[in-house]
Amino acid sequence: MIRLTIVRHAKSDWSSPDLADHDRPLNARGRRDAPVMAERLASTGARPTVILSSTAVRARTTAEAFARVLGVDVRPDPDLYGASAADLLAAASGSGLSDVMVVAHDPGMTDLADRLSRGRIDRMPTCAIATFAWDVEDWSLIDAVDPVTWEHLTPR
Repeated sequence: MIRLTIVRHAKSDWSSPDLADHDRPLNARGRRDAPVMAERLASTGARPTVILSSTAVRARTTAEAFARVLGVDVRPDPDLYGASAADLLAAASGSGLSDVMVVAHDPGMTDLADRLSRGRIDRMPTCAIATFAWDVEDWSLIDAVDPVTWEHLTPR
């Protein structure tokens, strides 16, 4: 079985307009939502083997909050910053693991959730989680078959 959990980073802080996009931290709501959503995910029994994270500060901070709750390692990947849906899926597949979480950005996250849910998830707000599981062992098959289970959690 393959399981993919995707998480859009929590709400970021725009109060410093001169700060580079990659360096923007989480705002107060983001710092509050990330551990709460990590607990919600943990309550479903989900325990990915690894968390792949964009290197952007807001994504890394979100990933670290999930890692603390889930007890898994974060693997930073600079290619996830601004990645397309195809690139996000390729990173998960390329991990060589069957249970992976990816923390990254829109529009790639919404595009991937839409693609994998066959149009049933049309928006990934900040700190949203979408989890998909397929009854296959080969990542190359997941576009060809519907997930056997999927779930979409949002902070609001």
